[in-house]
Amino acid sequence: MSAIQKEKRKIETTYQLKDYMKFIIPSLFGIFLFMIPLTYNGEITIPVAFMAKQVEGLLGGMIPSLMTFILLFVAIMTIVVTKLEPKALVKKPLMKTLFHVKPVWVYVRILGMLFAVMTLFQIGPEWIWSDYTGGLLLYDLLPILFTVFLFAGFLLPLLLNFGLLELCGILLNKIMRPLFTLPGRSSIDCLASWMGDGTIGVLLTNKQYEEGFYTKREAAVIGTTFSVVSITFSIVILSYLELEHLFIPYYMTIAIAGFVAAVILPRIPPLSRKKDEYVVENKQIVKDSDMKGVPIFKLGMEKALERAATKNNGIGNTTRNGLKNVLDMWFGVIPVVMALGTIALITAEHTSFFDLLGMPFIPLLDIMQVPEADQAAQAMVIGFADMFLPAVIGSGIESEFTRFVIACVSVTQLIYMSEVGGLLLASKLPVKFTDLVVIFLERTFVTLPIIVLIAHIIF
Repeated sequence: MSAIQKEKRKIETTYQLKDYMKFIIPSLFGIFLFMIPLTYNGEITIPVAFMAKQVEGLLGGMIPSLMTFILLFVAIMTIVVTKLEPKALVKKPLMKTLFHVKPVWVYVRILGMLFAVMTLFQIGPEWIWSDYTGGLLLYDLLPILFTVFLFAGFLLPLLLNFGLLELCGILLNKIMRPLFTLPGRSSIDCLASWMGDGTIGVLLTNKQYEEGFYTKREAAVIGTTFSVVSITFSIVILSYLELEHLFIPYYMTIAIAGFVAAVILPRIPPLSRKKDEYVVENKQIVKDSDMKGVPIFKLGMEKALERAATKNNGIGNTTRNGLKNVLDMWFGVIPVVMALGTIALITAEHTSFFDLLGMPFIPLLDIMQVPEADQAAQAMVIGFADMFLPAVIGSGIESEFTRFVIACVSVTQLIYMSEVGGLLLASKLPVKFTDLVVIFLERTFVTLPIIVLIAHIIF
C-alpha cells in the first residue's frame, strides 16, 4: 500500500467528540495565550507577556538577586556534573540535560555568574556593572526573560503537543514552502514572536527542532528569520525616537523589508548551506509527497487528532514537560545572555569597535541621500550588541527621515547579542557566532535599501 493510500485510509477513521475536544480546547487556549493581542494601559500585549509583566511587578527588585543566585547555582552544578561527573547525578536524565555541557559553555556559565555577582554588588571595574553594560542586562533584560520563560516555557506544550502545529503545518505548507523554503508549521513560530516576543519564537523553534520536526537548515532559518521583534517593542522604539505619528507607514515598512529578507536569506549562505537533516527521527513528519492527491484539510485534522490523542498528553506529563522547558531556559539560556550580552555592551560602550564597523556605511548612506549619514552609520551596526542601542544613538539626530530609517532598520535586523543572539547560541539550534555576524550584516544590507526607498516616498 502506498503512502498516499495509507493516508487516505487513515482519513476515513472516525473520531468521537472527546477526541476533537482534546485537540480543540488546549489549542484554542494556546492560541489565546500566545497569539491574541490585548490592550492594557494603552499598550498592545498578549496574555503570556501580560502575566509575565504582572509577576515581574510583584517581585519587583527581588529578581536581580534571585537571578544572581540561580546563575551561581548553575555555575556550581555545571562544574560538578561536567567536570566531576558523579554517577548519582549523571544517571539522572534531567540533571545531565541541564548541567552536562561542552567545555566552552562551562566557561560561559561561569563568566555569566561572575558578571551577575559583580553587577549586583557593584564590585570590580565600573565598566562591567554600569547601567549601560551589566546593569542593563541584570536589572532590565533578565527580569523580563525570567518571567517570560516561566510562563512561556510552562504553557508552551499547549501549542506544541495537541495538534495545532500539525494542522497549520499541512494547511500552510503550500504557502511557506515556495516562499520561505520552510514547512507550514513555521508560521506559528512567526506569529508567536510577532504577537509576543522573539524569545518565545526561539523557544518554540528549539523545542520542535529537538523533537525532529525541523531539519538543521529549517531550524536555523526560522530561528534567525522568523523570531521577529514583537509589536510591543516596535512601538517602544518608535516612541523613543518621537515618531509615534508615523506608526502605520513605519510598521508597513518593517513588514515589507522583513518579508523580502525572509525570502532572500534562506537562499544564500550561510543558511542555504545548512544540512537538510533531522537530529532525531520523527515518524509524525508528513512529507510533501504524502500530501499529493489527499484532501489537505482532512489530512491536517487527522494528524492533529493523532497528535492530541498520544499517551504523553496527560496533565502530569504536560506539567512535567512545561517545568523542564522552564528549567532548561533558566539554566541554559540566561547565563549565556548575561555573559555574551555584557561583553557585547562593554564593546559598544567603551571601545570604538562599532564606530569602525559603521564607517563603510557612511558612503553608502550618502549615496542613498540619508541626512546626517556619519551619525546614522554607527546605528547600522551597533544593534548587533543590543536592539535598543540604535534608538539611543538615533535620538540625538535632528532629521526625522534618518530617525525613521534607524527605527526601521533596528527592528528588521533581529540578531541582537543581548537577547535573541544569546538565546540562539545557548539553544540547540545549529547556528554559530560567525553565522550570526554574517546573517546580521546580510539582513542590514538587504533591508536598508528597501527602508530608505520607502522613506523617500513617505518624506
